[in-house]
Amino acid sequence: MPERDRTDHLVALVRRHLGDHEVLGVYAHGSATLGGLRPYSDLDLLVVVRNPTTHARRAALTEGLLKVSGGAGRRPVELIVVVRDDVRPWRYPPRRDYLYGEWLRDACERGHVPGPEDDPDLAPLLTMALRADTPLYGPPPAALLDPVPHGDLRRAIVAGVPGLLAELELDTRNVLLTLARIWSTLATGDIRSKDAAADWALARLPAAHRPPVAHARAVYLGLAEEHWGDGVRPCADRLVRAIRAAYAAAE
Repeated sequence: MPERDRTDHLVALVRRHLGDHEVLGVYAHGSATLGGLRPYSDLDLLVVVRNPTTHARRAALTEGLLKVSGGAGRRPVELIVVVRDDVRPWRYPPRRDYLYGEWLRDACERGHVPGPEDDPDLAPLLTMALRADTPLYGPPPAALLDPVPHGDLRRAIVAGVPGLLAELELDTRNVLLTLARIWSTLATGDIRSKDAAADWALARLPAAHRPPVAHARAVYLGLAEEHWGDGVRPCADRLVRAIRAAYAAAE
């Protein structure tokens, strides 16, 4: 495994700052478990803890993550912490205890410490972690997490669509690929990697709307550089119509 793809130092970081007695399990999810890491993939980790974290522990964890996430040939890290009793038994919306991602770097460097918050996005994340069944520390995820009801999974991924559209100009590649993945999940029940979801969507999109998704896929795989034309917004709107139709079809 390339050094930039290793996670053992992240597990050690989590255990050091959150406490061995508190950390019940650390689990891989996302690209690493859905066909393999791509050039733009994050290292996605889910941490399950016994009790809510303190502000001091979250601040120390944030400081540590700022030093090891992204830059100097290192992969970006997305790390989410949940308290076991906040997600088991399952309830909607689920609650996360902590979140770090590179989009939060500027705020974190200014002293922001992410804290507890209701987060519907946990529904697909927990589903991926359970299906991947890839413990990096602790027991299998099913020992700590309840399965997410399919209706709540569908509800959660659709809830994120407006926020994605708001980021279309700033994060075009990721937004288009995520919309494709939402559509494919609603239509099939499977959670695919972003490039596999793009393949699925490309086989079903009208020809006029395929180029932006095809380009997003190529960039994600490291086969092209980012440059976007006028077809991005119509493509995104077409994906959203497909998402709404797929969601309505099962209601």
